[in-house]
Amino acid sequence: MGADPDAGQLMALLLKLLNAKKTIEVGVFTGYSLLLTALTIPDDGKIIALDPDREAYEIGLPFIKKAGVEHKIDFIQSPALPVLDKLLEDDSNKDSFEFAFVDADKDNYWNYHERLLKLVKIGGLIIYDNTLWGGTVVWPEEDVPIPKRKNRQAVVAFNKAIADDSRVEISAVSIGDGFTICRRAQ
Repeated sequence: MGADPDAGQLMALLLKLLNAKKTIEVGVFTGYSLLLTALTIPDDGKIIALDPDREAYEIGLPFIKKAGVEHKIDFIQSPALPVLDKLLEDDSNKDSFEFAFVDADKDNYWNYHERLLKLVKIGGLIIYDNTLWGGTVVWPEEDVPIPKRKNRQAVVAFNKAIADDSRVEISAVSIGDGFTICRRAQ
């Protein structure tokens, strides 16, 4: 999959409004949102990109190179949680990112959220992709195809938790497969 073009356009606009320079991406896949971020942030901007699947990242790498933005990307082949924990060990990383984008394993969205809230500065944004999960988040459980149920349940639980999180202001946006935009308020 990957982010939809309309979602990408919104993301680019938000990056520009933030004047984002230091970003993090949890879940890269083939790099569409990564390329979009790299094209949008300034030439001296940096993106920490986390994904355990280097092979998928390398599919999009020729486009990143052709665009001349590879120098902005620090791709780390790893599950995200250990890297996020390592970043948090260095106090200089806390409250230092303007923007984070998450499109990874849905079971860990809340775990990512807890860590990213410590890394993203107050006023910064965290965007979670796929928070509508093909529209199934509003379906009765029995109507959801069995292969989609596990991730659907994780997304529903995340959506409920994020709605109650007073540390962020949120907007659920129904573009692509659903974006939840969180502005860190405290």
